[in-house]
Order: sequence, then structure tokens, then C-alpha cells
Amino acid sequence: MKGPSAKLGPGRMVLVVGPSGAGKDTLMAALKDRLKSHSNVHFARRAITRAADADAEDHDTLTRTEFDHLVKSGETALSWEAHGLGYVIPKSYDGVVRSGDTVIANGSRKVLGQSAAKYQTSIVLLITAPIDVLAERLSARGRESMEDIRKRLQRADLEPDNVPNLIRIENTGTIDEGVAAMVQALEL
Repeated sequence: MKGPSAKLGPGRMVLVVGPSGAGKDTLMAALKDRLKSHSNVHFARRAITRAADADAEDHDTLTRTEFDHLVKSGETALSWEAHGLGYVIPKSYDGVVRSGDTVIANGSRKVLGQSAAKYQTSIVLLITAPIDVLAERLSARGRESMEDIRKRLQRADLEPDNVPNLIRIENTGTIDEGVAAMVQALEL
């Protein structure tokens, strides 16, 4: 990096974002499997301020104090807070980007501006589906009533505004079709 305003590169930071029920985790797992022979593509393992849960994302666990220290000291590639939790993409992934490789991370709409400001090439894969499809998928989880889900989705901001390099992928087909769209979008 040259000078204080130079962006990290020449590699790419790819953030996969989207509303609950869009299928981000399913598509990311299938994409990781599809790209396992690509030595220049790295899938970020996040650290989160919650205990590990077999039914949730495999991640490293941080205490709130550890999270606050990492953020305050600038020892993260990216960090954000959502739903009362702190999320970190470890600083080691900045080295991957500097080496010219691609990092793919489960991100958040809250960190898109930070990523665009930090990296020469920050790409956003917005995984989404029509509200009715999202509602059906969320209903199948059994955590909320269909009416509560529809109200929440109608209030939700499902489309980020003013985000450079945003690629929208409608996940309404098969997993293979969704992964193929991601691979095509990333030109891999």
C-alpha cells in the first residue's frame, strides 16, 4: 500500500450478502466445494461474539472485549455489528488480497461502504429472492408465523443503495444454478 489513501489490492474482497431466507449459506457452501481446486480463492472464516452452534455458521468465537479491542486497534480486515453481535473478518485476509488472490466472505450490508473504501476491488454478491419465496423459506424454519415474516420482509431494506460492483443473483432455481451464477459473476 502506498500512502494513507491507497486501497488494498491487487486481489479482490467479495462479500456475499442478502436477506434471511435467500440461501446465502447454502450457496456459499456449494461455491466453496465447487472452487476447492482454485488455490487463488480463499473463503474467510469469520469471528463472531457468540458461542459456536452446530446449526449455525462454523466460526471462531470472540468475547465482546476481544471484539472491541480488535476494532479499536484496527486489527481486522472488516468488522461490523448486527443483531447485538460483533462480526470480524480477520486481518490476515488483507494479506491474501495484497497477494492478488480473491477472498470470499459472508458479509453484511452494514460493511459494504467500508469494504469499497478499503479495497481496490470490492465486489458484492447480493443473493436474493422474491418476498414470497423468502417468506416460505423462513416459515419452513418454524421460528415465526407467516404473517410476522411477511410484515418483517415488507419493512426490510432488501436492496442496498449506491453500492459499487453489486451483482444481484436471484436464488430461485437449483443450488447448481445459483452457484453457476456466482462463478460467472466472479469470472472464475
